[in-house]
Amino acid sequence: MGDLIPTALALMLVIEGVLPFLSPGLWRQVFERATRMSDGQIRFVGLSSMLVGLLLLLAWN
Repeated sequence: MGDLIPTALALMLVIEGVLPFLSPGLWRQVFERATRMSDGQIRFVGLSSMLVGLLLLLAWN
């Protein structure tokens, strides 16, 4: 269990790095769009992401 957090963090970093590595132009466009979002929209995206992650964890365990 002690190795789970570092492994999850490492996997997250790998997944986060795929888009900027494969398509830096598209990543830049996505990032520019994100900077134009309101705080409420960003919070909704963050909450949605956390809920989907929790549901996946519950489904796989």
